[in-house]
Formats: sequence, structure tokens, C-alpha cells
Amino acid sequence: MALTAGIVGLPNVGKSTLFNAITKSQVEAANYPFATISPNVGVVEVPDARLDRLSALFHPKKTIHATFEFTDIAGLVKGASKGEGLGNQFLSNIRLTDAICHVVRCFDDSDITHVEGSVDPIRDIEIINLELIMADLQTVENRLGKIERKAMTNKDKEAMAEVELLRRVKEALEGEKPAQSVEMDKEERLQMKNYNLLTMKPMIYIANMSEEEIAAPQDNAYFKLVKEYAAAHNSEVVPICAKVEEELSSLSKEEKDAFMQEMEMGESGLDQVIKTAYRILDLCTFLTAGEDECRAWTFRKGMSAPQCAGVIHTDFQKGFIRAETYRFEDIDELENEHAIKEAGRLRLEGKDYIVQDGDVLHFRFNV
Repeated sequence: MALTAGIVGLPNVGKSTLFNAITKSQVEAANYPFATISPNVGVVEVPDARLDRLSALFHPKKTIHATFEFTDIAGLVKGASKGEGLGNQFLSNIRLTDAICHVVRCFDDSDITHVEGSVDPIRDIEIINLELIMADLQTVENRLGKIERKAMTNKDKEAMAEVELLRRVKEALEGEKPAQSVEMDKEERLQMKNYNLLTMKPMIYIANMSEEEIAAPQDNAYFKLVKEYAAAHNSEVVPICAKVEEELSSLSKEEKDAFMQEMEMGESGLDQVIKTAYRILDLCTFLTAGEDECRAWTFRKGMSAPQCAGVIHTDFQKGFIRAETYRFEDIDELENEHAIKEAGRLRLEGKDYIVQDGDVLHFRFNV
């Protein structure tokens, strides 16, 4: 399951520069075999030092990282929901994504014109958020138009409950509030997933600042404003310099490490975005290792061993027998599976086992 995020933002905020960095860092087609990569989609590897360590120990023919898929939404401007620019027709591209990354301009540069005439990150955020709200309102109104008649005519309990929920969401959207601001129980939140509303998705604000300021983002006044806004709206913010990300994407690993050290960056902004997305979406990684292939797999926290087997192949889940597992820390310390067995650290887990982040798994199945 590749993690997916849509990238939105006004023109001239650094969105295109960031997307260029993503496409330059794109995984080889051989390592992304299950999809054709569209021009507005960038697929990058999820950094994982544990997988690199496994690869060094097993010397496999292939090492395959988990992937993160970014969809770029071009032409999103004020009034997109009313037909301005190209944005509204592109918003459908991100309805199936897991999260939304909103690039916000947090730098001054007289050579780069701002579409609104001045740099004001909170105004920019609210412009884009309103477009997302208006797009969702259209979706909700369309659904209500179809379901209300059925509910009233047949007195269908399920349809009536759906209408009541949609009306509450519609009221919030009409008040320019996101759908996620509506109080819902667990069942209602599950139902809302069927509509793929944009304002139900987790939001990551990407504060794009200058090369001079990225080493100490907390000193950037615009970043402080975005951080406060994000905190007040239960969202996350990641500081980046899109220009630096584009430069990093064209370097070798050694050059990249040296450049980041010089810039006093612990990790790239892109890596921070991916880690943040994993955290807010409750995603984890399990690993598989062998002479043919070492690979990282993404799963949701709380998934059982059979469900994780299904991440690899549905047949693995259908015919699940058991999972042979050990912790990454065990192989890191003992350096081979024979030593792990000798130390009694290889475990056999059944259908009820809840897989943990960093588990190295080998599934036994029979179909």
C-alpha cells in the first residue's frame, strides 16, 4: 500500500519547485511495478535505515523501499470552485489520496510576484481551504440530491441516517468550516470515508522558506504564524526550502549528506514530510528479508499478521498459517538468522498477532 498525498498551493509559492524535486528523486519503474506513473504524479522512496541495514547483511538481488506517491494539483487559484483557473477539475485527482500537503509561501522575494500581491501565509491557507470546502459542498449536495428522496419515500432507516449526517456536514461547509470539524461517532466517520471529502483528510502545511532561513525556521515570522494556525486546526507543519530540495534531488547520496551537513540539516524536508504523514496516518513498516529481496512494507497500526500478509498478496492472507518473526533490533545485534534462532528470539505467531513496527516477517501460507 503506497502512501498517497495531494500537493496543493497557490501559484508562485514553490509548489512546482518542490514537485520538480520529487520527480527528480522518483523511484525506478522496476521498483514500482504496479502502476503507470502519470505526469502529475511523483513516486519517491520512504527512507528507512533499517532496510539499508538488512540489505547490508543479506546482500539481496533487490532492495525495495516502501513508496510515497505525490499528486500535483495544478492551477488552483482563488475562485477555482466557481470555475476560475484549472483547479476545480483537478481536485478530483486527490480525492483518493490519504493526506493533503499544502505548500505555503514563507519567504520574501521581490523578483517572485505573489498572485495576491503580498506575502501572507494565513490568507493563502484560507483561500485554498475555502476552495476545498466549496468542492466538498458540491459533493455533499450532489449526494443529498440522490438520497433524500429515497429516505423520505421509503422511510429507509439507513438512508435517513445518511441524510441527517450529510445535512450536518453541509451546514458546517456552508459556514466555511471543514467536514472534519463536525462531531461524529466512529461509525459516522467510517461512512464519511465513502465520500472522499477533501476536508476530512489530514492536512500537512509545508512552510516554504529561503535557503538562508531553513537552518533556523523558528526565527521565520511567517513560519511562526503557520505553526500557530496548524496547531489551532489539529494539523501539522513542516518547514522546507523547495529550492534546496530541488538541489538535493540531483546529488548522489555522498554529495547529499555533505550538502545537508553544510546546511546544518538533520534530514531533508521531503523526508520530514513523509515521516509526518506516517505519524498522523498511524502507519508503520514491517520488513521482509532474504537473498532474493529485502523489502519494506507499509501497514496501518493495529493490523493483524494475516492482514499484513495480505499487504504482500491476497493469497498470503487467504491461506495464512503462521508468521515467523523477529525484531529488527535482533538482526541488527546478532547479524544473521541462525544466531537469532540459537538465541531463542525467533517467534512463531498466529492469526491473532498484532504486527509491530520494525517486525521482520516470513509468512507461511497454503492456498
